[in-house]
Parts: sequence; C-alpha cells; structure tokens
Amino acid sequence: MRTEILLNTVGLWSGYGGKPVLQGVDMDVRAGEIVAVIGRNGVGKSTLMKSLIGLLPTDKGSVVFGGTAIDALAAHKRARLGIGYVPQGRDVFPRMSVFENLAVGLSISGKAAPEGRIEEIFGYFPILSERRDQRAGTLSGGQQQQLAIGRVLMGSPSLILLDEPSEGIQPNIVQDIARIMVELNLKTGVSIVFVEQNIDMIRAMAQRCYVMDKGRITDEIPPETLEDRDAVRRFLAV
Repeated sequence: MRTEILLNTVGLWSGYGGKPVLQGVDMDVRAGEIVAVIGRNGVGKSTLMKSLIGLLPTDKGSVVFGGTAIDALAAHKRARLGIGYVPQGRDVFPRMSVFENLAVGLSISGKAAPEGRIEEIFGYFPILSERRDQRAGTLSGGQQQQLAIGRVLMGSPSLILLDEPSEGIQPNIVQDIARIMVELNLKTGVSIVFVEQNIDMIRAMAQRCYVMDKGRITDEIPPETLEDRDAVRRFLAV
C-alpha cells in the first residue's frame, strides 16, 4: 500500500448555526486506504463527512487534501479536485433515469469521461444496466445506493466519502456493495472513508477504524477488534 497522506484534518471544528459539533477532529487517510468512522448515533459522524466535502464550513482547524488546505473551497470545487460524496439517504434525482443520473455525476466532476465509462460502471452494478432507462425514484433502496455510488464513480475520484451506505438496504445488497467497494479499491487505488454502524460491512471493508465520541476522534482500532461483543457495545452501543 502507498503510504502518502491523501486527506487529513487538523484540529477541525464545525457545526450548525454557530453551535459546535466537531470539537478538534484529527484524522488522516492514506492513498489507497479504506477507513471506517464508527461511533454511537449523534456523535458527529455525518457532520464530519459534510465538513470534509464542504457542505459545512470549517470554524477552526483545517481540512487538507493532497497536501493543500481546502477549507475555503465550496463542495463542487472539492468534487472537481477528486472527492466524491454519497450522502446518507442516497439523494438520487428521482425523476431522472438511471442513465441521466450517471451523466449528472460526470458534469459535477467537471471531467471528460473516458470512452466506455458508463458501461464500466454498469459492469460493477449490472442491475443499473438493466434499468438504465428507469426513473431513479422507482428503484429499490439498494439500487438507489448503487446508483448514488455509480454517479460518484463517473468522475473517477481519488477519494470517496460514504455516509451510512447500508442504511435501509437488505443484507445481500449490503454484502454486494461492500464487495464492490473493496474491488474498486484494489483495482483503482481509490481511497474510501465511510461512516457505518453495520458491523459486517465494517469488517468486510475497513482497513482501519476511527472511533468518534462527542465530536472527537477517541480511538483508532483495527476492524478485527469488532469481533469482540464487549468492544462493539463499548464503541457502538449495539
């Protein structure tokens, strides 16, 4: 694995309406690494993801991507640097077709697609190929999640941020998504940061886990630690 730092935060504070949620987050993600952010509900995990992509402003500290501070950049400019974001709840365009949603992903990235890019995405997610002309809003939750990931992949990001990718999805689709993300990581070297509470998905994907509590990173653990029921209760309260 390459060892250079692709993304790091330094004393990151952020929140809503002047009320801090993140309280000095320090973390780093190496190029080619898959990192999980875990913790109980309400500790700031989704706030962290929104702060990394630029949907929430930095109050103090810094977000550094590729060695450059990006705190002043809006979300769409961070996307064009190579950060892809799949929000909690997927957020596909329901009235657009699968194909049209993927095309929007390319326009967001501001890049020219290599020839055959959409077919490459369909290769990872065959169900999307079968339903390329179907409105996204009529897809199942698992299919919408695959579409949201595929839309981000259209821009060939170097970093993907996934917020609760297993939420509301049946277990076999969760397994498929975990497998595909690991395959993408191995094939392309894309780095992945994902927020998750599904233990099986964390163990299937993560190489390292950051534990959050009360707006801070409190621990760094290997995913194998979550094979212990006491550790699961301590870190996730489930």
